[in-house]
Amino acid sequence: MVIKQVELQHVCGITSKLPDTGQVEVAFAGKSNVGKSSLINALMNRKSLARTSAQPGKTQTINYYHINEEMYLVDLPGYGFAKAPKEEQVKWGEMMDRYLSCGRVDHLFMLLDIRHEPTEDDRRMLQYLLYYNIPYTLIATKADKIARSKRKQQAVQNARLVGASPYAIPFSGETGEGREEVLWAMGQVVRDAFLRNTEKSAQKIIDQPLTEA
Repeated sequence: MVIKQVELQHVCGITSKLPDTGQVEVAFAGKSNVGKSSLINALMNRKSLARTSAQPGKTQTINYYHINEEMYLVDLPGYGFAKAPKEEQVKWGEMMDRYLSCGRVDHLFMLLDIRHEPTEDDRRMLQYLLYYNIPYTLIATKADKIARSKRKQQAVQNARLVGASPYAIPFSGETGEGREEVLWAMGQVVRDAFLRNTEKSAQKIIDQPLTEA
């Protein structure tokens, strides 16, 4: 997948109505400070499209980025920020649940820090995906922080520990490692959605009753 155009189109807070975009929605989720904003900037080849910060929990809204006028990248709030007020954590959880249950998520990329074992919040997030039957791919971020020879092994290990199939894409926002693999996966989601819609349209035509000339 080649990124030709991208713009931030919708920003939704706790009380906002989620937009029905009518296009493919690919979401990105992970715990606070997992490197999600850096990953999005690297994918889009923009330095400051998504705001990065040393302070965890910076993303407190659901941000919709329109890509190539054909799909949306949906940046979800970081979860598991222990220092956030309890009331704020509850509101973030409600907002996440509202989006995941909306039925418009075509695929979700779940981010795990390659350097650390998955947390209970990570396991809970995976259970959300399984409960709502959302297809997902794991990404092991900050891959440049460990030796190259250990990256694939550690990514697979973290996937197992979180309770998923033993596969995760090692990714580095610093070096761009894993960028093409993630973009390819995003492109596959768009292509699969196109094929599904084409099949549905064809079936509607087939199901239409014949009319006499």
